[in-house]
Amino acid sequence: MRPYLFPAVCAAILAGACTNAERTTSVAPGPRFAATGNIPDLDGLPDLTVDAKKLAHSWLIRIEDASQCSVVEGGVSPGTHRVLRFTATTPNIGTADVFVGDPLEHVAANDGMFEYALCHDHYHFRHYATYELISVETGAVVQAAKRGFCMVDVTPAAGGPPGGKRTYDSCGTRSSPGFQGISAGWADSYNRVLDGQFFVLDEPATPVPPGDYVLRVTVNPPFPCGDGDAARPRDAAGFCHMFAESDYTNNVGEAAITIPSDVKNASGPGLSEALSPEELTAIMTKTQH
Repeated sequence: MRPYLFPAVCAAILAGACTNAERTTSVAPGPRFAATGNIPDLDGLPDLTVDAKKLAHSWLIRIEDASQCSVVEGGVSPGTHRVLRFTATTPNIGTADVFVGDPLEHVAANDGMFEYALCHDHYHFRHYATYELISVETGAVVQAAKRGFCMVDVTPAAGGPPGGKRTYDSCGTRSSPGFQGISAGWADSYNRVLDGQFFVLDEPATPVPPGDYVLRVTVNPPFPCGDGDAARPRDAAGFCHMFAESDYTNNVGEAAITIPSDVKNASGPGLSEALSPEELTAIMTKTQH
């Protein structure tokens, strides 16, 4: 857990008690601090979950024009579409931060953790979450997507330990450093208004008919280990994950979705859900260039 009182290290320096060897010993630099000046908590392990209640309250279906980013990055055909939008919130209820740091350092190391989001002009953590839309009638996955996130502290996590100060607050850009992660006791959130937070329901190749569905979000999803994954953490089943957690069994959140036959009017509980100040701040953070 994050300490709030820090004992002096080698306080005897002031009294001249440290040896010359102690004074000249090379010490590896610690992780960079966020703009808020807080210190990453690396004592323990994170534990990411999905806020299923937020997922269930946030979704809506509406008609909208495809944005340039959704066409360029999401493979959506240009024009007007019927879309299912939703908010994915991922609390860290563990005893340590999900610490990522500056994406530029990971890109320079070529460690495969980040991919560049052209429209957003910043780097996303690869395979942070998967989204699936599942038919209740058939059990088939009718839509699926992998999503990368810019990870920052957005809101205190419900159901976890009390969070300290907001530590991670900057996505960075292709040319400026960021500071990414999720503090213990905090949650990241990708709001439904952002690019990528939707399924297109009327793409000719993958149309989704009216009916009942389950919307499933999996954070830090498992994947088969391949070449270059020797250092990746593994779960009990032998699958790789992008980062280690204390519990991989609670990484899924689901919500019941009904897609109506009426294609003219918007529907869903998200129509009456107002954005919180924290969400508005996060939207600005994740869209600034």
